[in-house]
Amino acid sequence: MSTAIQKNDIKSLINSDAMREQFARALPKHLSPERFARIAITALTRTPKLADCTPASVMKCLLDLSAMGLEPDGRRAHLIPYGNEATLIIDYKGLVELIRRSGDVVSVRAETVCEKDLFQWVDGVVSHSVNWREDRGKIQAVYAEAVMKSGEKQTAVMTCAEVDAIRLKSRAGKSGPWVDHWGEMAKKTAVRRLSKMLPLSSEIMSHVERDDDQFSGMRNANPRKNPFAVLPMAEDNAQADAPEPATEEAQP
Repeated sequence: MSTAIQKNDIKSLINSDAMREQFARALPKHLSPERFARIAITALTRTPKLADCTPASVMKCLLDLSAMGLEPDGRRAHLIPYGNEATLIIDYKGLVELIRRSGDVVSVRAETVCEKDLFQWVDGVVSHSVNWREDRGKIQAVYAEAVMKSGEKQTAVMTCAEVDAIRLKSRAGKSGPWVDHWGEMAKKTAVRRLSKMLPLSSEIMSHVERDDDQFSGMRNANPRKNPFAVLPMAEDNAQADAPEPATEEAQP
């Protein structure tokens, strides 16, 4: 498929009846396919380079998001161009929303710790005091804390060095929200680590691990098939020119 065709067709493909039907099958009842498609097109307008990505990669990101019940609104989820492939990055707010759906978690919060904050982490219990009237200094650490229905708390704390070690292995570690919103992505990294300590269902955990902002080789081992395969318009152009998204083995 030529670049010109891609630019003209991605938005129309999102608005097509066939694509909206796929969104509707995956979306939870409180989200309509019309709203989801509208927000997806806004995301494409906000990031023009997405028009240069393969339609297959854009549609895969959107289908994965619809399965999660999240929208590409730039707050809970981002679509980031990585070469000619669209990359799905879930924000920490999106992860928190997924975790709270488990029903066992009452609340989740994530905070950055700066050099002038008063911070202690003793036996898994966090104490954090901030003087908002003064400059807090540089970020030194980040933590995420969940409160369970039972009242029990689980906490994950990470240094900036630990967060950056993960960022450097991320597919999109040098672009997008990792560059523009490092603090938010650091919170997400802490929430992801926290999620491994929580009693989440396999479905919720699969959603938490699905976005492409992961270590090299840790992307979903069973990505969705090329969405063009079910679309009538794809028979002549898209199936011939849009390759299947690469499958990589997931690390344990």
